[in-house]
Amino acid sequence: MRYDIVIVGGGPSGMSAALYALRENKKVLIIEKESFGGQIATSPRLENYPSIEKISGLEFADNLFSQINNLGVDFELDEVLEIVKLEEKKFLIKTNFKQYEAGAVIIANGVKHRTLNLPNEEKLIGHGISYCATCDGPFYKGEEVNIIGDANSALQYALMLESYCPKVNMYCLFDHLFGDEILQNKVLNSEKIFINYNMSLIEYIGENNLQGLVFKNTKTGEIIKINTNNVFIAIGQISDNKRFENIIKLDQGYILTNNNMETSLKGVFACGDTIKKDIRQVINACSEGSISAINAVKYLNQ
Repeated sequence: MRYDIVIVGGGPSGMSAALYALRENKKVLIIEKESFGGQIATSPRLENYPSIEKISGLEFADNLFSQINNLGVDFELDEVLEIVKLEEKKFLIKTNFKQYEAGAVIIANGVKHRTLNLPNEEKLIGHGISYCATCDGPFYKGEEVNIIGDANSALQYALMLESYCPKVNMYCLFDHLFGDEILQNKVLNSEKIFINYNMSLIEYIGENNLQGLVFKNTKTGEIIKINTNNVFIAIGQISDNKRFENIIKLDQGYILTNNNMETSLKGVFACGDTIKKDIRQVINACSEGSISAINAVKYLNQ
């Protein structure tokens, strides 16, 4: 099937790109491999988006999806495996199940969760190990829970979990917290959140279900074992662009773009957390999505 623009990824940047392209009467397809909303959909609170005082990340994503759905976007839950430029303004997008043609492509596939790469980690995901407290936190209502991380995501998870868990243990690799000062203050002033500094997770206990965690204190060398059936990992994200390295330029895995969100291959644009940049906020992602769509439309209309 032929589209004017195919967008790889359904997070805030990809959906913002769709919004602007659809308003220019372009035929648009979004291909998303997991679920619409991206990383922000797992955030319990979004409090720094202009004109919106407070909203959950999921509600924000749902509102944006509803907006583009009403404008007639097409969408597929699938994974893009390859992008091939056939000729000017003609690209072939290959997925697990289908192939599509497009006049222009916008890559907005975001990032993926950083893992600790410990034995049995992948096997225990969904069986005690989680990367989304918004999704899985309610399963542990009334229980003591554990978080590994020390920046914004971990701080937000801790504040959300304390609303229905009696005790939240945070394990931080360093001797201080990172992230927004307002979040740090809330966590530090909580009577239900307990912070353990200089702790490095070295082992998961359990074969089919998580049964415990083993930490090493990075200053004293002490080995500490805790019995638990849960841990939320919030240690950041990494790029997911290896499949595109043969067609566009990357830097440390992130896509290089200019101010117009153009990549090194004419007709391919990129936006959101997938690109190399210093600031990763929802408002930036939405702005970059609009810029990429506006310039993709200009490219098609030339």
